[in-house]
This record gives sequence, C-alpha cells and structure tokens, in this order.
Amino acid sequence: MFRRLNEALPELLLGIFIYGVIIQFAGVWFVEDKLRYSSGLWIGIVTAMCMAYHIARIIAETIDSMDAGKARGRIIAKGILRYLAVAAVFTVTMYFDLGNLVTLFLGVMGLKISAYLQPALHKLMIRVTGKGGVSSDKTNIIEREVKM
Repeated sequence: MFRRLNEALPELLLGIFIYGVIIQFAGVWFVEDKLRYSSGLWIGIVTAMCMAYHIARIIAETIDSMDAGKARGRIIAKGILRYLAVAAVFTVTMYFDLGNLVTLFLGVMGLKISAYLQPALHKLMIRVTGKGGVSSDKTNIIEREVKM
C-alpha cells in the first residue's frame, strides 16, 4: 500500500523506525524515568511516521491535481495543518504528562534523519533484497531471455 503511494515511503518509514530503536537503546539506560523517556520517544516516532505518510499523500494528490494554482494553495494549507497537528501532539503530551517532551522532539526529528539517510538505506535494501536499481526483477528477466 505504501509503495503504491510513494516509492520511497516504505524505506522512509523503516528509517524512522530504525532511528527510534537506536535512540531507545542509546538513551534509556541514562535516564531515571524510563517510562516517560520511552513513551515520549515513541509518540514522536509515530508522529513522524504519520507526517511522512501525510506528506506522501499530499504529493500524490498534488500530482493528480489538474490546476497548478489550487495545488500550491492546497500544499500550503496541508503543511500548516500538519504542523498544527504536531503542536497538538506536543500540547496533549505535555498537558496529560504522557511522555518526555525532549524525547518526543527527538522522535519527530526521526523524519528528518530518515529523509537524509533514505538514499543510503535504499542502497542497503538493494544489496540485501537484490531488488531495485540495476538488479531489479525486470532486468533479471530480460537478461535471462537474452542469454537463452
């Protein structure tokens, strides 16, 4: 489902998750309130994943849109809505004391970190799975037909 929306989205989500696991194991040993550390971090990670999905969906809708003028306004409005939603997540987390706000921020920053590391993760996924790039399934089929 995610791959149909955007080719890079599954790898972006995987990168956010891996980032969350690394931050979880790197920092949980050094804090007194492990529950708030972890809950804040994972609220941030889920928020980052939702933001990534929302961005990919808006890009897909904009590409399908006919009117370029309306598309620009829609992108701006949806971006503002996304940031208001993130502010609401921070406010609710703070008000109900659901987690540490610093780790929540670190979790949300997982979107940025994953976006920067997505090309490297993509190359790693190609090596591990053997799919994508030059060694994609379609290329392998064509090479087998040529050799026969």
